[in-house]
Amino acid sequence: MARTIPATQLDAVRDAAIPLGDGDDVSTIVDRIGDARIVLLGEASHGTHDFYSLRADITRRLIETKGFRAVAIEGDWPDSRRVHRFVTGRGDDETADDALSGFRRFPQWMWRNTVVREFVDWLRAHNAPLPGAKRAGFYGLDLYSLHASIDAVLRYLERVDPPAAERARERYSCFESTGDPQQYGYAATRELIESCEDDVIRQLYELRKCADDYTGRTGQEDEFFSAEQNARLVANAERYYRSMFRGRASSWNLRDTHMVETLDAVIDHLERDGDARICVWAHNSHLGDARATQMGHSGEINVGQLVRKKYGGDTCLIGFTTYSGTVTAARDWDAVAERRVVRPGLRGSIEELFHRAELPSFLIDLRESAVARSLSSPLLERAIGVIYRPETERQSHYFEASVSSQFDLVIHLDETRALEPLENTPLWHAGEAELPETYPFAL
Repeated sequence: MARTIPATQLDAVRDAAIPLGDGDDVSTIVDRIGDARIVLLGEASHGTHDFYSLRADITRRLIETKGFRAVAIEGDWPDSRRVHRFVTGRGDDETADDALSGFRRFPQWMWRNTVVREFVDWLRAHNAPLPGAKRAGFYGLDLYSLHASIDAVLRYLERVDPPAAERARERYSCFESTGDPQQYGYAATRELIESCEDDVIRQLYELRKCADDYTGRTGQEDEFFSAEQNARLVANAERYYRSMFRGRASSWNLRDTHMVETLDAVIDHLERDGDARICVWAHNSHLGDARATQMGHSGEINVGQLVRKKYGGDTCLIGFTTYSGTVTAARDWDAVAERRVVRPGLRGSIEELFHRAELPSFLIDLRESAVARSLSSPLLERAIGVIYRPETERQSHYFEASVSSQFDLVIHLDETRALEPLENTPLWHAGEAELPETYPFAL
């Protein structure tokens, strides 16, 4: 049964809400971020223009005024590395569109969209007059690029140490008996084939052992750093694909732990040239502290929890919510992107509570005691990933969360619009179908 929101809770939200939309919203938000050097900027969906746009604007301001030197995204390392080379003035790509073309895996629109293209163009122009060590980079935290990362390690070794490349090729050949990583994980878990675990760990160990030799020989420390991250990704991805057949918590925890390990590596790498200040772009479900959510109660950990635990007051966790509008999402995995109607927030949800504040957009600082106490009890919270199924929305897209412990700041944008993919299809343009006549009763 839906929870009724008490008047005292609504009053607390109205008292704490800082209206946005009447001036320099970004300055208001950045002022509240304060001196944090690791800023986690979430999203309640992977397909909302307003979340992406405001997140990019906040990041620009942090780079321009507070010395932030990197963006780390919920995307794969090799694809993001191509963008990194473009924005730092290296590589062969001539346009942001070209630089983003590495993002070919579903869902392409997550990073191949008009907002990210504009940001990448801006970042390249911002970096152009700066010395190399001051240029802001672009990094990927995810681990789905097993084969692309293998190729990247082999290409690096072929340049610096051809005999080592042959040894690496032999070790990585153990993946060739299956068609894709999920098939490998299934077969290895069922002991239908031998696991590649020992081979990928040996390869990572050998590469790390040669760090001084390779960087001394080439003088390209950044290239070695990227090769090492790819080798570590292969090792973690091998474990991840085996864990997929042992339950959701196991694979989720491996994935988010890998993301934090990669973030730590980027921070350590940047600190060699000065202070490391970094923005992270990922879904709320990764960046809000899992301990305050239904996920945490099920044994899952996430990036927000681990980063907050390690870096403490140096962090700022920012969540985004919306009540209604449109979203770019698919009906099923690997299906075509559509512009879909987002149903109004359910009764008893944080989205409904914020909608009843009757402000088109606002910021709440959850570190303030009065509103923190009011929002400490669990409420429903919506999470739309790359798939949106409004017909089963309660089961598919809602979980319980204590918002005041989940985030430091939350930004509510009451009505939002769909993110525009760079490859938008006739189906996307034909979107925004009317809600069914049976809404909201049909499931």
